[in-house]
Amino acid sequence: MKVNIAKVEAGQQMVAEWRGQPVFIVRRTEEILGNLKKITGDLSDPESKASVQPAYVDPEVRSIKPEILILVGLCTHLGCSPTFRPEVAPADLGPKWVGGYFCPCHGSHYDLAGRVYKSQPAPLNLPVPPHSYESDEIIVIGVDQENA
Repeated sequence: MKVNIAKVEAGQQMVAEWRGQPVFIVRRTEEILGNLKKITGDLSDPESKASVQPAYVDPEVRSIKPEILILVGLCTHLGCSPTFRPEVAPADLGPKWVGGYFCPCHGSHYDLAGRVYKSQPAPLNLPVPPHSYESDEIIVIGVDQENA
């Protein structure tokens, strides 16, 4: 499935559908990428060793291109769809929140690499689907980068 990401601005998310599942696509800023490094000690699987993702993505930022994040938008606890919460330290998520995803069903927290925080109902990071780049603006979800 081809997705045009040209209109996704820095710090914003778009949602596509692949195989009947939501796919979150986020254009991350330098600030977001910097914040990812600050919270690794708070994460259950910061290096994504136990999580579903293609071997060709960088395990720390969980993407091919650091500024573009692509995730299957289903919580790994019971399959609810987490909400995009990019704001830093909102009152309802606390002062340590640096932006990410919040699952309203049972309260799991993920960072903006889809990595789950420790002591959450969700057992794994959000999955990264197979994907490739046809161009800087076109992502092909479902086709591995290695086979593109």
